[in-house]
Amino acid sequence: MADQATFADDAMQYSKQLYAAAMRMTRNPADAEDLVQETFLKAYRAYDSFTAGTNLKAWLYRILTNTYINKYRKAARRPDEVDLGDVEDLYLYRRVGSEESAEASRTTEDRVLDGLVEADIKKAVESLPENFRIPVLLADLEGMSYQEIADILEIPIGTVMSRLHRGRKAMQKTLWEFASKRGLLPENAERP
Repeated sequence: MADQATFADDAMQYSKQLYAAAMRMTRNPADAEDLVQETFLKAYRAYDSFTAGTNLKAWLYRILTNTYINKYRKAARRPDEVDLGDVEDLYLYRRVGSEESAEASRTTEDRVLDGLVEADIKKAVESLPENFRIPVLLADLEGMSYQEIADILEIPIGTVMSRLHRGRKAMQKTLWEFASKRGLLPENAERP
């Protein structure tokens, strides 16, 4: 059993990783911040049920992922509501934001992808259905093992492996189409 008094020391070391994962899930900085805050709140409240000495990072990712699935999937089904009075304020607010603060909020993965054709790769990842996208993100960007992903998503390892395979294949097809449109493939390249 873990002690809530040590929660900040134990859990906060994962805040940047959780934020990066939340950004990839929500695709929105404000939503990602909310998701991480809610994750830490839930984790703090349940910290006394966490078994000390087990994988805290995987436990936090499970809370993050479940919170995202429960909250943001439900929100995605609702139509967007916009208060027209806020549109001008939002426009002005975004114009005021400095480049420095925008750069500071970017993840390492975003900076690496800048060297590639960022928009197309991100589009390929974001085009994946959620049940494939989350395992691909956890495995390929977070470097988690099949077992960790299975624990976080509460699915069998075989399902993780299947979803990773299918998600990666879908990305391969999308990126092949991108390369084909831009003439980046050899003439005898076969479609994946």
